[in-house]
Amino acid sequence: MGFRLKRAAVVHRFATACRAGSIGALRSMLAPDVTVVCDGGGKVPADLDPVGGADAVARRVIDLVQPDTSLTIEAVNGEPGVVLRSADAVLAVVSLKVVGSKIGAVWIVLNPDKLRHWA
Repeated sequence: MGFRLKRAAVVHRFATACRAGSIGALRSMLAPDVTVVCDGGGKVPADLDPVGGADAVARRVIDLVQPDTSLTIEAVNGEPGVVLRSADAVLAVVSLKVVGSKIGAVWIVLNPDKLRHWA
């Protein structure tokens, strides 16, 4: 399987784990030293510093997904990523650094100014 197909498969599994609200499934996909960086732009609550470790990252990601949140896999910076929406408003755009079959980093854009073009 080529790298692009592997990456797409990892992103698909990530989205499926998020939809299910499964911290365990999500944690199993994350590298032990994974980090998450959130950009709230000072307009949306977000961690100011990167958060590290599979358990902490899994919990941060799962906290974003509410019962009325829909997730779609879309191109984010030319690579498969995840877009979270609620009532036709984009809540977050998530991009992932895939290393082998694990996720090594998660970047989450929450800043509404940066999400306007996703609407």
